Amino acid sequence: MSFLIPDELQDIREKTALGQRLDSAEALQLFECRDLNALGQLANEANHRKNGDRASYILNRYFNYSNYCILSCKFCAFSRKKRDADGFELAVAGMAQKAREALSIGITELHIVGGLHPSLPFSYYTEMIRELKAVDERLQLKCFTSIEILHLAWLAKKPVQEVLGEFKSLGLDSLTGGGAEIFRKDIRDRIALGKETAEEYLDVHRTWHTLGGKSTCTMLFGHLETPEDRVDHMRQLRELQDETGGFTGFIPLPYQPDNNEIPVEHPPDGFDMLRTLAVARLYLDNFDHITAYWVGMGIKLAQVALNYGADDLHGTILEEKIFHMAGADAPQLQTETDMIQAIREAGRVPVQRDTFYEPIRQRAGEEALAKA
Repeated sequence: MSFLIPDELQDIREKTALGQRLDSAEALQLFECRDLNALGQLANEANHRKNGDRASYILNRYFNYSNYCILSCKFCAFSRKKRDADGFELAVAGMAQKAREALSIGITELHIVGGLHPSLPFSYYTEMIRELKAVDERLQLKCFTSIEILHLAWLAKKPVQEVLGEFKSLGLDSLTGGGAEIFRKDIRDRIALGKETAEEYLDVHRTWHTLGGKSTCTMLFGHLETPEDRVDHMRQLRELQDETGGFTGFIPLPYQPDNNEIPVEHPPDGFDMLRTLAVARLYLDNFDHITAYWVGMGIKLAQVALNYGADDLHGTILEEKIFHMAGADAPQLQTETDMIQAIREAGRVPVQRDTFYEPIRQRAGEEALAKA
């Protein structure tokens, strides 16, 4: 379906069609546009030029190895202190057993993050990667946020580059993109005082990329930030991507307003979620993939997002805790059948991908697509 593009967006449409980069003022103009259908059409055109009719998903399982954390981020409903009765930490042997079970049902990726544990030794983390990779070397490990890496470097009394190099040699395939929140310092200090700075977040990913690693990146939106803050956040990610090319995808995360200490009068609604994805697709011209995170959006709105610039629905998840403890009411998992159906209903060709957004199998009918 084609919508009339307002005159004020025609220049932006022409620039993106010619492959020319939008500046921050133009990205802000897109955020201020109230014509969501026109904005979606521009984003959809840009996505089609990059990805055609394909939309991807991954068969993955989440592990939150512990929710004990030395920080007290106001937006986080996941973290606990040692005195709390509902705190937990997983044994590596138990995680390995769950990994074997996940592998038996076709899972290709383990997504692993946790809190900044006050007492687990560095050897716990090296053993975790070693033992999970030993389950099957084809099982891709996507582990740790940048603040976890900084915490582990402090714990090990080693430089970040050395810690990342050790993890990579043990079998770590990708860093997660979590922890970016919003880069503007005064907002970051209000919601996550004591967390790593924007510069530290970017430098962890820069270091990982220089070692040959890949990662995703995120933005938490819909809390205390302004549209200008969102554009500034994406600008810094775009600049690092220009420098390293190490980001595989961008994942905007809608703020979950329940069970935390940040009062927000107007949390992100469907309009804002679709608008943010569309602007990201148009502004982040050096990113191949934009993910609609169904855990935060719900699967039905994420399905709609496939026509607003997104080309990926993330994964089957299995046992996500962080968003659900913050109040997300989406299911704990989606079946592969559900993901395929959602993508097909949106008029896209379903493609199972790996951690690096590389295709494993295409589901147009049931033909196989051999992985390159």
